[in-house]
Parts: sequence; structure tokens; C-alpha cells
Amino acid sequence: MIKEWNLLRTIACLSIVFLHSTTHTARAVGYPEIEYYNLLRTALCYATPTFIVLSEIILANRYPHRLPEKFWSKRIKWIFAPYLAFAIIDAFVTKHFSPAIDLGERLFLNIFMGNYEGYFVLIIFQFYVLHYVVAKFKIPTNWLLPISLMIMVAHLSLLNGNLPFIQENRNHFKIPFTAWLGYFALAYIIGKHYQSLAKKLLKYKWLTLAGAALAFGYFFLSYQSGNFRVASYRHDLFPLAIGITLAILAWGQLLPNSKFVNMISNFSFGIYLVHWQVLRFIAPYVAPYFDSTSTRVISVFVITLIISLAIIKVISLLPFGSYIVGNTRRKVRKKYKEYQVLPKTA
Repeated sequence: MIKEWNLLRTIACLSIVFLHSTTHTARAVGYPEIEYYNLLRTALCYATPTFIVLSEIILANRYPHRLPEKFWSKRIKWIFAPYLAFAIIDAFVTKHFSPAIDLGERLFLNIFMGNYEGYFVLIIFQFYVLHYVVAKFKIPTNWLLPISLMIMVAHLSLLNGNLPFIQENRNHFKIPFTAWLGYFALAYIIGKHYQSLAKKLLKYKWLTLAGAALAFGYFFLSYQSGNFRVASYRHDLFPLAIGITLAILAWGQLLPNSKFVNMISNFSFGIYLVHWQVLRFIAPYVAPYFDSTSTRVISVFVITLIISLAIIKVISLLPFGSYIVGNTRRKVRKKYKEYQVLPKTA
């Protein structure tokens, strides 16, 4: 895996764990009266779209013309099977904490509606289908991007609106690909042209920081206007997620390979699935032990990360472990050309 991709995946993964650490800390001891605490939590929601964007960047770079043989079987084994496993685990853990819930209904909602933290897998699989269609029919990107952005903006306008039916079913309406179509189109373009784009990002690396800062400024103004919802489907997260992505892809090229970054990257999918369940059990005990919000959140974050890594490592040693926590044995690749698996004439 290209090192800046690993860095991006690692930062997004840790951001998610940190965000949810603030959530469960607040549930355990109450929300602190700290200015911009919720702003930080809301900004960290950039991580899920970034995780999704990176999956398409890699796909478009590796397979710009057609999907290879065994593509679907591998992703069903290492992505969808873990999604199912944790859909079931989440249902039983939820039943443990809330005995009154209907277990069958929770299982159905988790598996078919993505009603738990693994919902992004359903979005990624829709991206796989979109990628297949765009590559097969050679859909021009010069109109794919603007049309995708318009469709996404329309969907998000409904999703963030005040219609009672939409409000009551937001978790369901965030799953269709149309809510993320702009992310897909831009990620497809970035991935398909990554070799040349990476050089330009490195050349103009300071501009990527400026772009990320401007994106955060727009996000901040949106937040200040009264948009306080902590959710990954906010309009203002699109420029923020893309701005952060481009900045990390630029500056990540300058950093040496890191064993820690590579480890978190390889374990990221498992961390994403495991950490929420770990937080549900440990946060009520860890958070009250500390006196300040910062020490509470950081302690919950660090302990959750360590426990999640340990659980993933143990499960990965089992013969069927990859069907539960995903593939944890990806290797770092140094050259972009290694990801051009298929010839351009294919």
C-alpha cells in the first residue's frame, strides 16, 4: 500500500475512535460545558467520508478499466463477512444493555439497513457497483463530477431538512449512494490520475494546507450559523473531508514509512468495527475515574485503541479471523506504478 494512503487511513481511523471516545465519555459523565467541544466532535465526522473516499481512490487507481477476477469474492470474505459478523455482535451487545429491545428487529436493521457503526460498508459496496458501471461504459468524468455533485447536494438537502418522515428515518436515508455520489466521482478522478496528481500535490503542498484551512473556515461558519448536528452527512463536511484528504496525500509523501502507521492502517477496518463495542463496556468505568474532560477522553481513547488492537490481533490468528476483522496483512508498496495492475488498453 502506498505510504500516504496508509497515513490517510490511519488518521481517519484514529479520528473516528477519538470522536466516539468523546461520545461515550459524555454518555458516562455528561457533556462538559466547554466551548467548541461539540465543534470538535462535529469536525471529526469528516473521517467516515474520508475512509469511504480512500476506498474508491485505491479502487480507481488499481482497476481504472475493469474489475479483476475474484474481486467480489475477496470483498465478500474480507469486508462484507466482517460487516455481518459485527451486525450480529452489535445486536447482541445492544440487547445486553437494553433488554427490552426486539433482538430480531435489531438484527434485521443492522444487517439490511446498516443500523450500526458498520453502515459505511454498505456505501462502499455501492461504490464498487458504481465503479464497475463507470469503468465499463467509460462515462466521461467531465460531466460525471458536476452531475454527481448536484445529485448529492439534492439528497443531502433532504437529509438535513425538516421533513418529519426524513427526520425520523435519517439513519436509513444516509445509506443510498446518492447521498455520497460527489465523494465517489471526485475519488474516482483522484484515483484514476493519482500518479500525476500526487506529483502536483507534492509540488503545491502548501496550497493543500491553505485549502484545508479554507474548508475548515467554511465548516466553522456553517457550525456558527446553528448547524450543530454531529453527523457524517453534513453539507459542510464535503469540502473539509476533501481538503484534509488532499493535504495528507501531499504531505504524506514526505514522511518516512512508519511501522505504527502501517499497523493501524492494516488494522483500521477491524478497529472501525471493534472499537464501538469496546467503548460501550469500558467508558462507564474509565471516564469517571478522571477529573477533567481532556484526561477522560484521552484515557478512554488510548485504552479503547489498545484493547481493540489486542482483540483484532487475537482474532486474526484464528483460521477464520479475516472473516471477522478483515484482512490485516496488507503490505506497503513504494511505487505508484505497482498499482497499475491492468494495462491502459484493457
